[in-house]
Amino acid sequence: MKVIVDMNRCQDHGQCVFAAPEVFQINAAGRLEFVGDPDDALRDEVEEAADVCPLQAITIED
Repeated sequence: MKVIVDMNRCQDHGQCVFAAPEVFQINAAGRLEFVGDPDDALRDEVEEAADVCPLQAITIED
């Protein structure tokens, strides 16, 4: 699984952090950071994060 975040669309709302904290974090500067190739065991959480993103900036590729 590959996680892609369109950083041009992302406005750092952080909803993804609540859905998948093992994959998405907000850094000290208030910007989103993420794991681009998380373990497949986290798929449900990552899919939820993509669903709750208000700007639909997260996509998942296999």
